[in-house]
Amino acid sequence: MIRFVLKAISLFSLVVAVMAGTIDAIQSVSASEPVLTPLAVAWSTASPDTIALVADGIMRKFPYAWDPAALWVLSQPAFAVLLAVSLFFWVIAYRRPPIAGRFTA
Repeated sequence: MIRFVLKAISLFSLVVAVMAGTIDAIQSVSASEPVLTPLAVAWSTASPDTIALVADGIMRKFPYAWDPAALWVLSQPAFAVLLAVSLFFWVIAYRRPPIAGRFTA
């Protein structure tokens, strides 16, 4: 059950990352120069209330982590961060195949 939830989160993150990358590619072609939307801009465009809620929660619980870590992540391209999140959840949910093979007892 938990593996299914982790894989679903991974899939959702991958879909949103592909959408963000597609939007960046379209904007790059129309501007004739590379356009990479930071995560903070994409998130605040999609849902300004949740980014404010998350920022307030991080600053309240981990004030020392806001400046170096969270601001750095929010300044990275949205598609790259979402691809990393997708890979992280997929790796957690990954199940190694049995060593002896498929038809072992």
